[in-house]
Parts: sequence; structure tokens; C-alpha cells
Amino acid sequence: MTTSSIETNRIMTTKNRMMLLVVGVLLIAANLRAPVTGIAPMIELVSGSFQLSATQAGLLTTLPLIAFALFAPPSAYLAKRFGVEYTIFFALVFIAIGLILRSLGSVSNLFIGTGLIGIGVSIGNVLLPIVVKRDFPMKVALMTSSYVLAMGIASALASAFSIPLANFHQLGWQWSLAALSILTFIAMIIWLPQLSNNQKPNAVNDKASTSINLWSKSLAWQVSFYLGCGSYFTYTMVAWLPSLLVQAGYSSAEAGVIHGVFQIGTALPGIFIIPLVAKLADQRMPAFGICFIAGVASVGLLILPQFAYMWSFLLGLSSGAWFILGLSFISFRTSSPLQATTLSGMAQFLGYLLAAIGPMLAGYLYGINNGWNEVIWMILIICIIAGTIGLFAGRNTVIK
Repeated sequence: MTTSSIETNRIMTTKNRMMLLVVGVLLIAANLRAPVTGIAPMIELVSGSFQLSATQAGLLTTLPLIAFALFAPPSAYLAKRFGVEYTIFFALVFIAIGLILRSLGSVSNLFIGTGLIGIGVSIGNVLLPIVVKRDFPMKVALMTSSYVLAMGIASALASAFSIPLANFHQLGWQWSLAALSILTFIAMIIWLPQLSNNQKPNAVNDKASTSINLWSKSLAWQVSFYLGCGSYFTYTMVAWLPSLLVQAGYSSAEAGVIHGVFQIGTALPGIFIIPLVAKLADQRMPAFGICFIAGVASVGLLILPQFAYMWSFLLGLSSGAWFILGLSFISFRTSSPLQATTLSGMAQFLGYLLAAIGPMLAGYLYGINNGWNEVIWMILIICIIAGTIGLFAGRNTVIK
């Protein structure tokens, strides 16, 4: 074999390995939202099977959020202890076990499985960006946008097909939920070759750990609450949008499709929001405008439900843009990588705690009058509060 042939084979091998890594990243991303949001269109079926109250049903969406808040810090430790590739693989194992356990047909399995899914997704959320930054240093924006899009598409498909699959030959909601594990097992198989390249992240140099205490800084709280309100809004909508649509007169199957439209909407802002924001002197107007659109679309969903497809798409766009802008604030408002890391931990911890309250509180408010007026008022108040906070968090300044 000639030298040129050996070099060509080496280049092809490297290219194939990178392509496999890209596919693996996208498949992992596809497993980081759909297992959590896919249950929403079937919440009525699940609740009916176990006679769950509205608050208990809301807990099914809240449990993963609690896991997000609690297991994000240990995820970094696990990666340092066992390596990134191994830890991601075991995150997929947790998700697969959770999906199957959730579908076995008892209340305890339902909630334990949901909790395991939350743990797996939490680990994946923390470690996938590490893989992107490490292996695609020149294409971070492209890969991030691609995997956010993969998350949105997988969630949309899960929402759109959950009810039709449950009704197919009367398989039931258990089989429909369990079917999501097929995607998880595919991701595990595609990720297996990466285990031979298992790497532990470099230790962070924290000799500057005595830097500014962000918990005492108003701007840090403003960024954290802006991102937190966005999570509160998003996960409340994810949990209860199908139920609201069913009460408005849509069939369960069509409500699932409209829920999928919401999920597609959340993925699209990644394409344009970052380039747009980068051209502005500050981000106050986008921060306020996103919340304004979210509030208007929420009210529109209640008073003009016949335009639910449009409202849901606008809600999805607002949700995605809100999340991306909130994450961008972490970089824009800090002056060092260490400060950004600390603010990210603070913002995500508070954000997921807020998000955990939303679905349960919405379920409680719905249960008062078996209607959605109180829930929409709650969401509107959150949008107004967040829009006001955004005028402060969006200023062109950094934490000092």
C-alpha cells in the first residue's frame, strides 16, 4: 500500500469517526427533551388510569425539573471521576430504564421511572456541551444550534405521534411512552464506539475562587430570575397545553399535534436569535419583546382557541428565544470564565427550582374551578414580571 493510500485511509477513518460522533451527539440531544415532554399529550389518559389529581399529574412534569436542579452539580463530578463518554452512556441507561419503568403500569413505577429519566437528562444536559466545546471548537455555534434543533424535532414528533400510537390497535399509553426508549437504545448503540476514547475533563483552575460573591449582586439575581421565569413559563406550557386544548374542543390527537407545533417553535430561535442579539448595543428590547409576545399568545390561546396552531407556534418561538437569550446573558453579564461558570450554576439552580413550581401550581389552579382562566392569568403575570426584569438584565454592563 502506498503512502498516499495510507494517508487517504487515515483521513477517511478520521472523517468517519467524526461523522459518527456528530450523529451520536444529535441522537443524545434527541433524548434530552422528548422523554420529559412526550407524556404531556397523554396526561389525561395517564391520570385517568391511576385517578391522579391535577396536582399529582403536574408532578409528573415537575419531577424531572427537580432532578435537573439536584443532579447538575454531581454530573460534573461524575465526568471527572469516570470520564465524559462513560458518564453520558450511563445517562442514556438511566433514561432507558426510566422510560420502561414508567410504562410498567403502577403509580410507583410511574413516578420512579420519571425521576430516573430526570436524572439521565440532567447529566446529558450538563455534559453534552462539554463534548461540543471539546471536539468541535471551531463549530460550537453550528453544533449547538444543530443539537437544539434535534431536541425540538424529537419532542415535536413525540408529541404529535403519542396519541395515534396509543390508539393504534388499542396499544394504550404505556406502549406509546415505552416506544420512546427505541430512540434511547439507538443512541446507546451509536455512542458505544466513543467509549474507547473516554476522556476526563481537565480540572478547572479555580485559584480565583475567592472572587465576587454573585449571590450578593443584583444583576446576577436579575439574570437568574429572567432565565428562571422562562423555564417556569416553558415547562408549565409543556405540561398543560394539550389539556387546555382538549378542554377548548380539540381531540387528544390534534392537541398532540399542536403541542408538536409548540416544540418545533422552541427549536427555531437558535437559528436567528444569537446573530440578531450580537448586533445590538444591549438586549433590553428583545428581553422585553419576547415576554410580551409570550403573554399575548397565552391570552390568545384562552380567548381565541380556534387559532391554536398560530398561538402555539408563537409560544414555542417565545419559549426558545427566552431560553437562548437567558443563557446568553450569562456570558454577556460576566467578565471572566470563572464568573460565567458560577453565574450559570446559580441561574440554572434557581431556574429549575422555579420551573418545578409551575406545573404543580398550574394543576392546583386548574383544580379550583376546572378551568384555565386562573392558569393563564398566572402565566401572564410571570411574563410581565420577566419582561420588567429583562429591562434590567438586558443592560450593557457586567457584574462588578
